[in-house]
Amino acid sequence: MAVYQKTFRISTRGHADVLDITTEVERIVRESKIRYGVVNVSGKGSTLGITTIEYEPGAVADLKRALEKIAPTDHDYAHNARWGDDNGYSHLRSALMGTARSFPVREGRLDVGTWQQVVLCDFDNRPREREVTVTVIGE
Repeated sequence: MAVYQKTFRISTRGHADVLDITTEVERIVRESKIRYGVVNVSGKGSTLGITTIEYEPGAVADLKRALEKIAPTDHDYAHNARWGDDNGYSHLRSALMGTARSFPVREGRLDVGTWQQVVLCDFDNRPREREVTVTVIGE
């Protein structure tokens, strides 16, 4: 059993910015030399999410619209009252989506569907520099 781990940084615009990080995850999986196993993609922070989507403008717009319905930016959040930072919605979205996802590694490659990309969603109300840790475990 082998473990390989790398961290990379990515700049975001905030406000439900959705960024395709598949290429970077694939690069790290190849670099690991692990043929079969699992890769975990984990974003650091409580106002971001990691998921998959068909990364095309329509699906991304639909995701943003759904998130706005589930946790609207203009809602009255207890977090905002306590901290005054007006990003209560971003913490809720992150908690619902989750900050990490795992995927299979098969024949030394990230094993996801043809139209399935790994994305980082930045829910905060300002641009951020995000840190993502990719851990590959297997043989």
